[in-house]
Amino acid sequence: MTDTDNPSGEDFAALLKQSEQGAGPSGAASYSVGDVVVGTVVSLSAETVFIDLGGKSEGVLDIEQVRSDDGEITVAVGDEVEARVVDTGDRSGSIVLRRTLGRGPQARGELRMAFEEEIPVEGLVAEVIKGGFEIQIAGGRAFCPVSQMDVRYVEKPEIFVGQRHQFRITRYEESPRGDNLVVSRRVLLEEQADVAAEGTREKLEVGAVFSGKVTRLEDYGAFVDIGGIEGMLHISELAYGRVEHPSEVVAIDQTLDVQVIKVEATDNPRRPEKIGLSIRSLAANPWDEIAQKLSVGTQVEGKIRRIEAFGAFVEIAPGIEGLVHISEMGAGERISHPRKLVDVGQTISVTVLSIDTQARRIGLSMDAASRASQAAEEKEAIAKYGGTSEESMGTFADLLNKQIDKK
Repeated sequence: MTDTDNPSGEDFAALLKQSEQGAGPSGAASYSVGDVVVGTVVSLSAETVFIDLGGKSEGVLDIEQVRSDDGEITVAVGDEVEARVVDTGDRSGSIVLRRTLGRGPQARGELRMAFEEEIPVEGLVAEVIKGGFEIQIAGGRAFCPVSQMDVRYVEKPEIFVGQRHQFRITRYEESPRGDNLVVSRRVLLEEQADVAAEGTREKLEVGAVFSGKVTRLEDYGAFVDIGGIEGMLHISELAYGRVEHPSEVVAIDQTLDVQVIKVEATDNPRRPEKIGLSIRSLAANPWDEIAQKLSVGTQVEGKIRRIEAFGAFVEIAPGIEGLVHISEMGAGERISHPRKLVDVGQTISVTVLSIDTQARRIGLSMDAASRASQAAEEKEAIAKYGGTSEESMGTFADLLNKQIDKK
């Protein structure tokens, strides 16, 4: 048995360490076709960019891959470059990298390889055509069905025209008149979402806070992507105040912080959990401060939010509603229903009659202001004719007699 057949413990440990780090015996990292790598530019020639990939690995990138439309080289020695492996060296002897596909005859072979290896390719959305989009890839044309452009329903296809995106080639048919390519962006988005969802599920629990993006609105609430997983933000969890429609508070594609308030398992393998979200739980409760802002007798303006047979509910501050009982309407006159005097959405002036922070109830009056005004007029009249605030105004004759006696 030779030494190579029976390596020493030290040599074996070194080989094992290299294996665990994904490196070969030479110390070069091992890559697969399609891998995205980041390396540092170490030198440039007239035709090639040489990139240090670490671990004694070096990649080569065609100089045309870093040339701008006006012919300028866009990288320099020391710059970091992200590219994709298209050849591990089995055929060329070097790790060949690509940032974009080539053109002409070269592109055909690269497109075939991209299809076989499921490597994403960059394409320009040229125009909307029947059933989908025309995509320009490496100087050629491809078709993307409208259902494959996004994970969501595409309501306005024209907004994608002129945009550049990554696509996966899902069908490749060679033809003398031009290759037939069908591509999908949706499959890449779903794969990215699956990867993100794994990390999200590790942190998913009631009370957790995520930064999410609003994906769609319904009458009953908004759906928010919190990282590869959608949760539902019910309309009652949007704010402390009354919300008629989610669009009053949030908009599609808006980024916002949400808190998980419910997680329930489901039988759907694509959506194994039902998630309830809230932004109200992250906001300060207005009832905690109301006692410091309002007091009995305070006059405020508010908007009527709803009307019942017994009175009207008035929002006097965000998330704070009070009740104007029907007996506090009509200036002393008996009315059959509050709708005889007020309408939903109307702004009125009210006076605070009572505050119960524990029961979260506030009593309001539309008549108290007029009663206070009447009392003030009486007080002014009493003072003018020589009386005091404690005296009854009496009749006009009494007041006149008092005035004569004084003279």
